[in-house]
Amino acid sequence: MRRAAGALLLAMVPAAGLAAGAFHDSPAGPRALPGDVLPPFGMVDAAGTLPPPPPLPPGVHLPGPGDPPESTAPGLPLAAATRAAAAAVAACERGGSRVGATVIDSAGEARAMLSADGSNGSHVFVAMRKAEVALAFARPSSQVAAAAARDPGVAARVGPAMFVEGGAVPIFRRGKVIGALGVSGAGGAVIGRADELCALAGLKALGRR
Repeated sequence: MRRAAGALLLAMVPAAGLAAGAFHDSPAGPRALPGDVLPPFGMVDAAGTLPPPPPLPPGVHLPGPGDPPESTAPGLPLAAATRAAAAAVAACERGGSRVGATVIDSAGEARAMLSADGSNGSHVFVAMRKAEVALAFARPSSQVAAAAARDPGVAARVGPAMFVEGGAVPIFRRGKVIGALGVSGAGGAVIGRADELCALAGLKALGRR
């Protein structure tokens, strides 16, 4: 069950925009991100063995060629999402930082996740958690962090899957939020400030301010 951040994010997307998984998978807990699911097969059991996959339920098949989209949630297409993430990573590289950048769609699902050469691979996941903040509040994560520190009402809307620090910016299309771009790993005296400048460079690559 998606809680807190998940509920807020899903409220922003029409129900028809999300397709249920064939096995009705669900996130592992309240700290899970959209897309974090426990697969119904191929998991090591408590004894450390890998059991054979169970047979498919009647009438259920695995996704394959020609199947309809698993999600129709609004968001950047793959090429644009990749371009934005790459521009953000490149901007931080020019400043001497190796970062990770993640673009999510309006349902909070990852569209593109890129890590700079030599970076810690965890940065893309922190970036995604920052992006969830920018998406849910429709403003840069740095602004949300500042507001949450002084406004209990804002703080109450922060979900356990969110990382509320600077580094992420929302992505708009015709006045509506369709996703967000998060960056992590740049460091600096103020947490997230350099990350957010790189995220803005990613938006610029899309022709957005």
